[in-house]
Amino acid sequence: MATPYLESASPDVKRYQRDKLLASVANLILTLAALSVLALWGGPALRETVYQAAPDRWLRLIVVGALCAVVLEVLTLPISFWSGFILEHRHGLSRQTLSAWLWKQIKGWLIGAPLGLALLFGLYSLLWYFPDTWWIWATLGWLALTLLLGQLLPVLILPLFYKVTPLDNASLLERLRKLAEGTGLFFKGIYRLHLSAETRKANAALAGLGRTRRVLLGDTLLDDFTPEEIEVVFAHEVGHHVYRHLPKLIAWSVVTSAAGFYLVNQVLHRSAASLGYGAFNEPTALPLLLLALTVFGLILGPLQNAISRFFERQCDAYALRRTRNAEAYCSAFIKLAQLNKADPDPNPWVVWLHYDHPPIRQRLALAEQVLG
Repeated sequence: MATPYLESASPDVKRYQRDKLLASVANLILTLAALSVLALWGGPALRETVYQAAPDRWLRLIVVGALCAVVLEVLTLPISFWSGFILEHRHGLSRQTLSAWLWKQIKGWLIGAPLGLALLFGLYSLLWYFPDTWWIWATLGWLALTLLLGQLLPVLILPLFYKVTPLDNASLLERLRKLAEGTGLFFKGIYRLHLSAETRKANAALAGLGRTRRVLLGDTLLDDFTPEEIEVVFAHEVGHHVYRHLPKLIAWSVVTSAAGFYLVNQVLHRSAASLGYGAFNEPTALPLLLLALTVFGLILGPLQNAISRFFERQCDAYALRRTRNAEAYCSAFIKLAQLNKADPDPNPWVVWLHYDHPPIRQRLALAEQVLG
């Protein structure tokens, strides 16, 4: 088959993608700048102030953690508002009211604050009680947390932000269950993810671990796509299970977290004293720890994106082989590109640095490669 014709991105799509990229870069620059100031130049002043205000090291940790969180949130919140609310409305993609956007932010803070505090307490407990091997224990702790959140995300956390209901279309359910037969996929069900109250964009995902695993299909997808197109998208998500992408990503996370924590350990030991910190594991050195982790994540980003794009291509090929319906595959991805205002021909450098999915034109070309 010939690759279907897809027009180049319109000026509106180009502007949207450019502005989203600018927001992401600005957010990163502000985060790095704030952490650099706090870590590299604010150490002695921060140490003196915190030690006077909080004599107990646990209380110092709370104060420094809250300071970092508030500074970063205040700096990046205007960009998040512009990118996630103003820009989405400007391009006709959002249905979200201002109050709904604010409430979603507040819910994020209410969930993130206690979780972040628990992570801080756990991390610094290891730094204080296992100063030589803390990074090994931190890696194991990160693995345990990843597995726990993988279980809880679809059943406890996601429903706090989006309405999730079982898919009630009997004929479509039967079609999708047939696609999953023989794959060994055990999931509690196929669910409708109610995105339309917030956005016009369409999406789908395989979420959860073990008995909480489920396929989530956005209602924008279910309402605007044909059954054949939905089958293709569903088969793509089944492909993540068939290729065991979630366990592979967890294993990769263990490797990268071990490397990241080891890097932080080296940075703290080599730099803390020269920057005015009394010890490498004192609470006021938290900005230095966060800066090292952020830089490590930035360096690792392109490799992680490349792995993700490889996994997505595997799932696209699986969906084509499983459904044998190249026409539905192509029309589904063209619709997704149009709904989500995706640029089919982004700059290769932008793809390398920021894209965790292949550009749409490459995904369409795959249909001819796989089915001919």
